[in-house]
Amino acid sequence: MKQFFSFVRKEFYHVLRDKRVLLILFGMPVVQVLLFGFALTNEVKNTKIAVLDDAKDEASRQITAKVAASRYFDIEQNLKTQRQLEKAFKKGKIKAALVFPSHFNEDIAQGKKTQLQIITDATDMNAARQVTAYLTAIITDYQAAQQKLSVIPYQIIPETRMLYNPELKGAPNFVPGVMAMVLLLVCVLMTAVAIVKEKETGTMEVLLVSPMKPALIIISKAAPYLILSLIDLISILLLSVYVLDVPIRGSIVLLLAESTLFILTCLMLGILISIQTSSQEVAMLISLVAMMLPTLMLSGFMFPIENMPYVLQLISNIIPSKWYYIIVKSVMIKGAGLGAVWKETLILAGITLLLFLVSLKRFKIRL
Repeated sequence: MKQFFSFVRKEFYHVLRDKRVLLILFGMPVVQVLLFGFALTNEVKNTKIAVLDDAKDEASRQITAKVAASRYFDIEQNLKTQRQLEKAFKKGKIKAALVFPSHFNEDIAQGKKTQLQIITDATDMNAARQVTAYLTAIITDYQAAQQKLSVIPYQIIPETRMLYNPELKGAPNFVPGVMAMVLLLVCVLMTAVAIVKEKETGTMEVLLVSPMKPALIIISKAAPYLILSLIDLISILLLSVYVLDVPIRGSIVLLLAESTLFILTCLMLGILISIQTSSQEVAMLISLVAMMLPTLMLSGFMFPIENMPYVLQLISNIIPSKWYYIIVKSVMIKGAGLGAVWKETLILAGITLLLFLVSLKRFKIRL
């Protein structure tokens, strides 16, 4: 064991001596969490809209005031003609518009069928749907308040509840995905160059002639990155809770244990890439391109897996980040326990064991 700890200490020295590696290890996770948490959000927030009010009556002013008071919208312009409206959309000054017809308040008071037009810029389809839904909700809320003042013989009012994220914030969706992506990239990238670096510098011969068994060499290469990745994980969780305001509803011990399992999976994957490649550039390219794209596309982080073709749904099952993303959402956001994520945990453990055995099999004891 003394030789094993000597190998681990040597690997720590290699990591801590390289400032670029330290920047990737500790700088990239912080930047990505803050970037995804604040910039790359799918929330409707501060959306610029215009109002074309042909009615100019009490009802139109009240609805406009409710929209303006919402944190989701900024009324950029009060337009007078349809032509001005078209120009505003073409120039990209607004994302949506409210159009009030003439005699709007009068038609409401007389119980006539009243229409209020919502126009959105559908070049971004998802944003247009969200903007429409938010504006509709504000108008429906105004209508419900007005209906309480009148006598209605029969009325059905649906009540909607948004579980786990009632404010529809983007951070609870992005944080689990960012955790999966950051840990995957950092762990795989760092370990992918570990053995390749020994080959390029000519120190692999020293490792091969040592009495250390291949299994212990692989573990000694992964051990420092396991500890450093756990530090990364803690920093991500602290940023999520205290900066992005995403609480940890489930067991923190279970979350750390599941994250450690995922880190081990990523480390084994990086070791396998390192064993199979002959240069650091190739190892880094495979780690960044081959790992980042599947994580973004097939983990459920950016796009729902159930909406994909059946073939891609099958392929997504071999992506470790998919299972970790499900685990983090269940434990961290929903507050679920081990009983809800045992299947995903077993799959991650199986992938980790398989990668370790394949790495051990492919590890060459001769140059």
